[in-house]
Amino acid sequence: MTLGIIGGTSLFGTKLIEDAQEREVDTKYGTVYLLFTADVVFIPRHGKTRNIPPHRINYKAYLAAFKYLGVENIIGVTSVGSLRRDIKPRSLVIPHDYISLCSIPSFYDDELVHVTSGLDEQLRTAIIEVATDFDAAVITRGVYFQTPGPRLETRAEIDFIKNYADVIGMNMASEATLAKELGLRYASISSVDNYAHGLIAEGEEELDYKQIVEAAAKNREKLELLLMKLIDALQGSI
Repeated sequence: MTLGIIGGTSLFGTKLIEDAQEREVDTKYGTVYLLFTADVVFIPRHGKTRNIPPHRINYKAYLAAFKYLGVENIIGVTSVGSLRRDIKPRSLVIPHDYISLCSIPSFYDDELVHVTSGLDEQLRTAIIEVATDFDAAVITRGVYFQTPGPRLETRAEIDFIKNYADVIGMNMASEATLAKELGLRYASISSVDNYAHGLIAEGEEELDYKQIVEAAAKNREKLELLLMKLIDALQGSI
């Protein structure tokens, strides 16, 4: 079984695809750059040169490429900010649900179809079971709140959102919803790379993208180990 992975900031420079081959897949929604091995199809969320901002990512093309290639199980690895002081940076969260109050892309632009969104519990459980086999700070439930980006949230927005969610990012709700529309299994591993803006205390330094990338690099080794063990565990199990 081939596992699909969509990776962004948290997997910049990952060793998972050191021996991978490059490929471009044409879909009706656009051309997708990806890397593949015998076990993994990896789509870099921000493109080959890591320069596509969150609000310009072609999620429909990404998910359509997985469908075209027959990849039915997808893990979205996301970099997130913590909305709770007890969810510390460098921990990993396996979200069980999500909220998005912004517009999410849909394959049903011209049809009256309503899909009940959600994450695949079987795939989510597989991640959790693998995570318990090694020493990692893994939180097995959490609500992911998606904002549109590319800007980071204001202190007032975080103060509001933290009442309803545990982590915040810019990608997962779009990917999970589109996967569900295509009948693909999707679950997420969220790398907690910072506290959300203003969560610690007044007077803290303003959060910027460079800090997030640097923090994500510190979590990469743990993410890679979890994903490698997951790839082994899923062979023939789903």
